[in-house]
Amino acid sequence: MAVQPEGTPCWADAMFTDLEGAKRFYGEVLGWTFGESTSEYGNYTQAYADGKAVAAVVPPMPGQEGQSQWCLYLASPDAAATAAKIRENGGEVLMEPMRVGDFGTMCLARDPGGVAFGIWQGGRHEGFEATAVPGAYCWAEVFTREPEKADAFFPAVFPYRTKRIEDEAMDFRIYDLGENSVLGRMAMTEEFPPEVPPYVNVYFTVPDVDDAVARATELGGVLRFGPVDSPFGRFAALSDPQGASFSVIDVTATEGEMPKMTEVS
Repeated sequence: MAVQPEGTPCWADAMFTDLEGAKRFYGEVLGWTFGESTSEYGNYTQAYADGKAVAAVVPPMPGQEGQSQWCLYLASPDAAATAAKIRENGGEVLMEPMRVGDFGTMCLARDPGGVAFGIWQGGRHEGFEATAVPGAYCWAEVFTREPEKADAFFPAVFPYRTKRIEDEAMDFRIYDLGENSVLGRMAMTEEFPPEVPPYVNVYFTVPDVDDAVARATELGGVLRFGPVDSPFGRFAALSDPQGASFSVIDVTATEGEMPKMTEVS
């Protein structure tokens, strides 16, 4: 796989206090298998779908126990330069760029509205080995209570163009790289409890959304929304037993016409 263009979602991972519980849950719901973990890299454990690396799980860092959340990484050719742009545009660098052996360089950051995300400058590990196949990453959306800040920040840090979905019922935008739509931005409404922080909602592909939801809830997950049909596919939003939010989608089960979109200057 070639190095991804700057700003492309290229990897996802999450911290879990109960790592074995997380492996059981996602193994059942998404069909993942897991590689060996090594103490040299903090027991970072890669997840595989049909033999392809699609995500990772890791124990929490000291002081962050019980704070499970999926983190989406955006590709960068120069993590240090991206960190500088994050600061210049009102974001916060949570972890300075750090080399991870010869795998690459990582950085953790937050946008001005409090949405946490990662930066990955690929080395030997370039990111997802598969996308949009069963068990693999498919899409992600920035869920924020301060959409204006997100819309100013992300296109300033990455070479995104912005499109607005023409739907008065919701405030939703899409960030494009060239001809490809790579990331969504959803304004959080009062339907979201105030204790739910802004976050990046990561979608994983499944062959049957209803079956995935049934498996997830049987294993202690919580159904937050759906399943519903859409022009993009049938999807549902869930939280796993340790509180990490994610969504599942069957992109083959589309229904309805694609919404009209307007490019935002």
